[in-house]
Parts: sequence; C-alpha cells; structure tokens
Amino acid sequence: MFSIRTPLAAAILATTLSPLVVAEDSTSTKSVELDAVSITAVRDDRVSKGAIGLPLSLKDTPQSITILDDEAMGLYDASGTNDALKMMNGIDVQEYETNRTSYNARGFEIQLTQVDGLGTSNDYGTVLGQQDTFLFERIELVRGANGLLTGVGNSSGTINYVRKRPTNEDEAEILFTLGSYNQVRLGVDGNKVLTSDGRWAGRVVAVQENKNSHIRDLETRRTSLYWVVDGQIGENGILTFGSSFQNSEQDSPMWGSLTLNYANGGYADFDVSSSPSADWTYWNSKSRNTFVEYLHSLGSGWEAKASVHANSYDGQSRLLYAYTLGGGLNDDNTGLVGWPYAGYTEKSSLVFDVNLSGEFEAFGNYHSVLVGASQIEDENTTYNRPVQSGSFLPYPAFDEYDGDDYPEPVFGAKEKRGDGEKSLSRFYASSRFGLSDTLNLIAGVNVIKLKREGSSIYGSTTESTYYPDLEETSPYAGLTWDVTDDLTTYVSYSDIYQNQDSGDINGDYLDPMKGVNYEAGAKAEFFNDRVLATFAVFKAEQQGVAIVGGQREDTTTYYVPADVNSKGFEAEISGEVTEGSNLAVGVTRLRVTDDNGDNTSTWIPRTVWKARYDSVLPFAPAVRLGAKATWKSDAYKENANRQDAYMVVDTFAAYAINEQAKLKLNVDNILNEKYVTGIQSGAIYGAPRNANLTFNYSF
Repeated sequence: MFSIRTPLAAAILATTLSPLVVAEDSTSTKSVELDAVSITAVRDDRVSKGAIGLPLSLKDTPQSITILDDEAMGLYDASGTNDALKMMNGIDVQEYETNRTSYNARGFEIQLTQVDGLGTSNDYGTVLGQQDTFLFERIELVRGANGLLTGVGNSSGTINYVRKRPTNEDEAEILFTLGSYNQVRLGVDGNKVLTSDGRWAGRVVAVQENKNSHIRDLETRRTSLYWVVDGQIGENGILTFGSSFQNSEQDSPMWGSLTLNYANGGYADFDVSSSPSADWTYWNSKSRNTFVEYLHSLGSGWEAKASVHANSYDGQSRLLYAYTLGGGLNDDNTGLVGWPYAGYTEKSSLVFDVNLSGEFEAFGNYHSVLVGASQIEDENTTYNRPVQSGSFLPYPAFDEYDGDDYPEPVFGAKEKRGDGEKSLSRFYASSRFGLSDTLNLIAGVNVIKLKREGSSIYGSTTESTYYPDLEETSPYAGLTWDVTDDLTTYVSYSDIYQNQDSGDINGDYLDPMKGVNYEAGAKAEFFNDRVLATFAVFKAEQQGVAIVGGQREDTTTYYVPADVNSKGFEAEISGEVTEGSNLAVGVTRLRVTDDNGDNTSTWIPRTVWKARYDSVLPFAPAVRLGAKATWKSDAYKENANRQDAYMVVDTFAAYAINEQAKLKLNVDNILNEKYVTGIQSGAIYGAPRNANLTFNYSF
C-alpha cells in the first residue's frame, strides 16, 4: 500500500500525456490508499504535468498557457491546425504560402512543436503542411521561454498537439462535411475496450478531406490515420503504443506568394483568387509517427517513464516561385520572373526520453521533483532536378495571368542537394518546493550537448559542413504566491539558447542565439473555478538573432546576427461563464525592437484581439449559436507588402437532432473582409465569405 495526493493521476498520471497540460486540482493534499495502478482510473482522469514537467494547475504555473479542446475546434470547424491556432490567444499565424507557415509569439518565431509532449526543435521556424485536428484531443500553447522543455529554445513559445487516447467505453463518432470550394470531409473515430476487465483498450481515428480553394486552381487532398492501444502490464505498469500517418497532395500550390507592392510606390489590389502558381505544379508529402511509452509506478507517489517516438517525412514537389528584379511590380503589373524547381525531401527523427518523478513531504509542505534524460537524432536529405531549359522566364501582366501562361520546364536528372544530421543529448531537472502554504519556488535546469554535421536543411541557406559541437546549461526559476484561494501571482526567469540554421555571407553557420526571458503575472479563478483570468507582462532579450543581411553573388540569401528585444503584455479570460455558455477573450500587445531601439519584425501585428462566445439558447436547448472574431493592427514589411488593421468574424449554428445526431452550419468571414496574410515572405489573400454543413453521429 502507498499514499498519494489526489487526484489519482498525481501518482500514475503520466502514462500517455505530454509535459504541457496541467492537472485541474493537483494542489490538493488529501491522501488515498491504492493497492496498485489502475489503467481504467488513469483513462478516466487523464491529466499531465504542467509547463515544466510538474503536476501544476493552470493557475499555479508561472507561464502563460492557452488550451483549445476538440469541442471548440469542432464547433468552429477548425479542421486544420492553422485554423485551430488562429483561435488561440498570443499566437500569430503567418500563412505566407499555401503549404508553408510560420507561427509567431511574443515577437519571435515558434520553433518548437511537439506531439504528446515530445518533438524536435524546428530551427528554421517554417512548418510544412497542416495536420487534421480530428486526431487531437486538444492543442496546448505555452508562451515564453521553452528551453526547459527541450534544452534549446527561444522566447516565443511551444505548441503541443495532444492526440486522442483510449477510453473506458465502447463508443464511436462519424462526421460528414460538405462546404464551399467543393469541400468533402469524412471522419471516423472509434474506441473499443479489448478485454473484459478493461485493462486493454484501443482507438482508431481516420479522416479524409478533399477541398478546392478560393485561390485559383489550388486543390488539396489529405488522408490521416491514427491508431493507439494502451493497457496494464502487471500491477504497476502501463504500456501505450500507436502510430499515425498522413498523406497530403496539393495541386497548384503557391511557392512564394503574391507581390503586391509597386516599384514606384503604392500597392496592387488583385482578386482574392490570385496566384502566381502554374497548373503543372504540385506538392505532395507523407509523414509518419510511431511511438511506445511505458510507465511504471514505484510506490509512494513515485513513477518512472520511458518514451520512444520515431518520425519520418517524405516530400516531392514541382514548384514555381515568382519574384521581381526591381523590388516591386511595374505600373502595368508586369515585372514578375519565374523560378521553377523540382525537389525531394527526406527527413527522420528518433526521440528517446526517460524520467523519474514524484512527490515528497518535508518541513511541513509537499514538494515535487522531476529528473530525466533524452536523446534526439535528426537526419535530413534534399534532392532536386536542375532545370535544363525554361527557367527565369518573365510573367505576363499579373492581372491577366491565369496559371497556364508559364510553360513547364525541362528538368534534369535527380541529384543530391544537401544533407545533414543533428544529435541533441539532454539532462534536465525541475522541482517545486513548497516554501509555505502560499509560496512556492519552481526551479529547473537543462544541460545539453548538440552535435551537427552536414549542410542546411534547405540547402540554399548555407553549404557549410562545419558546425562546432556546443554545450550549454540553462537555468529556470519561478515564484508563485497564492494571494487568496482564487488569486495567484508569479514571476519567472529563464536563460534562452537556440542553435540557428542560417549562414553568413561566407556560407558559415551563425553562432547560436542566446538571451534571457522575464515574465510576471497574475491568474484568478471565478464562478467556482469554471473561469480563469490571466494577465502577464514579459520581456525578452535575444542576442545574435539571424536576420536577412542581403544576397550573395549567386543571389542566395545570407544572414547577419542582430540583437532583438521584445516586451509587452497578454491578457485572457476563458471558461464557462454560465451553464451552457462559453467565453474566451484575449489580447496581446507587444513591441519588438533592434539594438538601436528601432521597430523590427514589423510584419507581426503589434496588437491582436481574439474573442469567441457560444451558448445554448434558453428557450431552445437543442440549439447552440456562436461567433468568434479576430482583430489585428496594421503590419508591413519595408519595400514589400502591407496590411491595414482588419477584423474577421466567423459564426456557427448547431442543432441537436437527438442525443446521437447533430447538425451544424458554419459561415466564415461573414462580413466578407478582404485582407492578406503572411506578409513576412509575400502575401496571400484570405478566404472570402464561405460556408459548410456538418453532420455528426455518435453511438
């Protein structure tokens, strides 16, 4: 027999979840007696271990956290991860191409994306494609320094996708969607208890979506499949294993995007369907993830966990990049030149993590500790087929271009363009010490060793094969003070450290970015803890950040190091304000400056408001109505594109036919606002007013 603190998951909670989600009541000191681990109890009370790997509630975590669950994603038809992230406070989604996106938080690109708490850093910051959100239980966004989570990181934040896991009930869901641009989407989610005692269960999720676009000729086909099994091994062990697969095919994608500025000043106003792509282009990719996790309860509130995740990505593409030689369009909309490309990419990663965690009582208070080690191995190889003829041809006047005016060039034989390997060894520790009943010290440290060989992931940034081994130690510290039972204040500090995949004018890698991150805030709960309000001020100082320095003689881009500072505040309130009514309102205000104090990264909006509200109608309880709105201040890039302040409003109306069947109508951009996004690296017009109808059936 052993004693643990409630909830039950405080002793056995970490079986399948990430280090980002938090327990709803992990501060309780009530004890219960358990004979052994029960997997069925874990499934009923899945919680996780906070932003720093410890069982902390949202209110008691000294960083800003936003969580978006599958219900909210479903209500607002956020079927892709980009659409889901747009709903979350504190993040700016820069869709600068139809298949590549960058995410920004607090003025910097988010370079760490995880699945179930494990992942590798994305040094370049670009995310390829979207994942289908039907596979996820929720998405978590932790803003601020993320070095404690992986050993490397910057001051932006961490995105964690938490996949669905088996439950204790035989149940299933089917969804079917028809919408604008010939959208057809079919999803199936089924759970099955595999043994009579409930010790083993499995879940399968599959979804297929085909959709055209408001962008000319763009068509996307996405197939996603995920399966997972968990069960009990002996009396104190829990084993989880599974795999996911996604196949995405995209015709007429935009590689690069729109040029809207004129060389002589001013901006073009094209149709929202405009695209520089050609009808012979495509971008296809396949990604796989296989994982095994084992948790063993050691008794007295201690547990050991080991996880292995293997990831692979294969991409093939034929693309056309449009650019100008004179810094903008001519007055007659000519001036674009085409750069065709045929490429192949192979990437793989292996992540192994083992840790020990538990709680103990000393000096009249409870304390928590986590120690662990991880190893990450990344490999990537890129190939291309050089253009033999038909390269760098001029476009016609762009307002007359319809996708078939740029002929498909002749490509040569496939040849290797670059490859690289990265190895990250990491030791980490974090702890929470109860200094008193109301004051807690949270401290952690990462010790990492990074090895890198080969050329850049993208090949064109640098061809250097020399990258020195790097070792770094990064501390983290925070204090939380419970002013009342419902109000907590906090301060936190972290060193930040991020290797960079950018080369200087000589083709050598830039030194890693280093800096510090400060944050202070308050969190309060209302309405019997159903609503959480947060406020945070932050400041980050980063030295040696790679920024564009110019072009080499071969026209490839080179980078120079610069000091960049970010400061601002975030505020958010979310939860069930009344029975059946949900509210989420957030605002972000920031300033990003260089070492001279001048504004930089001006393509990131300085002020963003996000709000959503949905409610069951009191006089018609089968009907739920909702709306969400996003307002962004103006943004621009020097000698390129700009976007004035704008607001987009999306709505839905849902009707419960009976307990099993539901019908939902979504109308997005109901005000038909015309705007562009992704102006850091070009521009894409956002979708005009569009709608879809979804039928859900659960049994």
